[in-house]
Amino acid sequence: MNKEEFIQEGFTVVATDNNENKLLRFLKENYPSIIKDNEIDINELKTIAGLPIDEKVNGYGLSFVGRNFARGKYAQKTTKELKLNTQLSKNIDTTQNLLLKGDNLDSLKILKNHYTGKIKCIYIDPPYNTDNPKDVFVYPDKFDKEEAEVLGLANLSDADFARLEFSFKSKKSHNGWLSFMYPRLLLARDLLSDDGVIFISIDDNEQANLKLLCDDVFGEENFIAQLAVENNPKGRKNNIFIAESYEYCIMYAKNVNAIYAGLAQPGKKYFLGINKPQLNTGSQQCDKYGAFQQSKRQVSGRNKSNPLCKDSKNERCFTIYHFEDNEKEDMILLNEYDCVNDRWILSKEGKELESKGYVRYECINNQTNKPSIPLYTKDTLEEMFKNHTLYFKTDGTIYEKERGDSQQLTSFLANKRFGLDLMTESATAKMEDLFGIKNVFQNSKAVDYIKALISQIPAANCTVLDFFAGSGTTGHAVMKLNAEDGGERKFILCQIDEPIKKDKPASRPAYEFCKDNNLPTVISSITIERLKRAGEKIVKEFKAEASKPGLFEENKKQAPDIGFKVFDSVEAPKLELDESGQISILFNDNDTLSRIYNMIFTVGLDEPTQVPEEVVKDCIYKIGNHYYITNSEKISKDVFADAIKKGSTGGKVFIDGWTASLNGTLQNYKEDVKIVF
Repeated sequence: MNKEEFIQEGFTVVATDNNENKLLRFLKENYPSIIKDNEIDINELKTIAGLPIDEKVNGYGLSFVGRNFARGKYAQKTTKELKLNTQLSKNIDTTQNLLLKGDNLDSLKILKNHYTGKIKCIYIDPPYNTDNPKDVFVYPDKFDKEEAEVLGLANLSDADFARLEFSFKSKKSHNGWLSFMYPRLLLARDLLSDDGVIFISIDDNEQANLKLLCDDVFGEENFIAQLAVENNPKGRKNNIFIAESYEYCIMYAKNVNAIYAGLAQPGKKYFLGINKPQLNTGSQQCDKYGAFQQSKRQVSGRNKSNPLCKDSKNERCFTIYHFEDNEKEDMILLNEYDCVNDRWILSKEGKELESKGYVRYECINNQTNKPSIPLYTKDTLEEMFKNHTLYFKTDGTIYEKERGDSQQLTSFLANKRFGLDLMTESATAKMEDLFGIKNVFQNSKAVDYIKALISQIPAANCTVLDFFAGSGTTGHAVMKLNAEDGGERKFILCQIDEPIKKDKPASRPAYEFCKDNNLPTVISSITIERLKRAGEKIVKEFKAEASKPGLFEENKKQAPDIGFKVFDSVEAPKLELDESGQISILFNDNDTLSRIYNMIFTVGLDEPTQVPEEVVKDCIYKIGNHYYITNSEKISKDVFADAIKKGSTGGKVFIDGWTASLNGTLQNYKEDVKIVF
């Protein structure tokens, strides 16, 4: 049966292309004047929103050749489905991790039905679009006139089509790279939870364009930060002007207000914070509120970096008075700047405070000996004083106090600074140690680096997605972090089956490794093998640590999940006309369990990492109270009816539409089942 026939008979149909645009429906229902000829009238929208209309002025934003085409690729239904690969999977019956092989554009669309709004952390390291002629762009999105028509771009002139074709097919095209990234980032945004965050590694080639693209996709108000990550301290020799020693990490929130709300939770001081390295006990001090360390940030006193008062607003020019004894502590801020003579003065109120034992702190630029402003505003200092994070010293200076186990990251993430090994060279060496051969995978990211990013997400049971998995560093980092802190994070990795080229010197070790181990000569083979080897090493180290004497039972952590279910990408069943002009179904060779998993992904109700319970072999499976039925023609009427009755009592029943027919049993239970395509 096909989908339209079930719909005509009054059945409820669930399909991967049920991507109704909720915003468009909202506009149609509430502001119908905006929609004209099934398109949005921008001027009418501006009028209703009370915005000025000026056709002579272009709006600010990122514009590139292929933008509309890329938007169409985002909305286009995938023609792929998944096939469970039991041979490559590990701990398939217990693991909560997933690895999807194939084009990530298809994988993201398959994930969307279940995971929309559920992913708290995404990390990606996309192609950098470098100038190196040896680099090949391995994600060639389909582009031809037929595809353009499918995406609603049928009225393109030959000249416009030629421009689009050039952008998509020419190497190192900024337009092509943006058109490639745009639909994938739109899908990533759909998958992020309201308090979710995406981290994107990039270099100079596309950093500026990526920032504008992310402003468009996520909203510039949801920009969190951009880190400069020193992963090659010696510098690369690929630039004739300067040896580049760092790359970037751009961070965006789905909703930055949800991040702010998270910072208000007890014990959470920074979003971008990291555990401090072990300190010498001599550098730690103590006050009535506990241990602290003097920060490097000077708030007031003699220094050369704070702006001069004469160049600042009046409200930023003030002195600080502090009093503390065994009974109370107080801080008072006074405006004691003489702007006419550019000097500090001692006011009458200041004299009274000093007579009561208050200590006066003033900020002086030690290069000019002129008044300068404190590091923070009055409001910020009042809040810091309330939180006991100001260190009033006897030498006339005030510093910040750092408490707790974390410190705030700086925008320049220097190698080794926070005890993190960020070097690509080190990551390559660790890959060599895992595989026992050199150069099996070059330029992978450091596990320490990915761990540091993932650890910013407060939920230790969150799902981490990486849809440019490469060598599998993100999966490795998730397993390692879980082993260290007892977390139950899960990973979803997506990796295209990029062929490993035999004749390319840099990839020859990987090619030979795959051949020697009877693995397909594709990058995902390295991804999978790395995860297996890293997982075994992590568990071995975990068990050794757990067996140490003196460890109390309550302090023992649960062994991390080092397994993963592997799914291949295959063509989904489709309708076609046979030689006689009749519609027939072109099936793939998917096995029964794979069809059930595809139903689970499409329906989006149950967790796809769960193992369905077999009720009737090759036909009926269930998760909890929900029944999933395929090959219904192979089931007797009584068994079929009994399964529908049980499933519809406290649960739901889903029928595989590709293998079902409109028999009497199905017709009798029309209201109790949903047909899945």
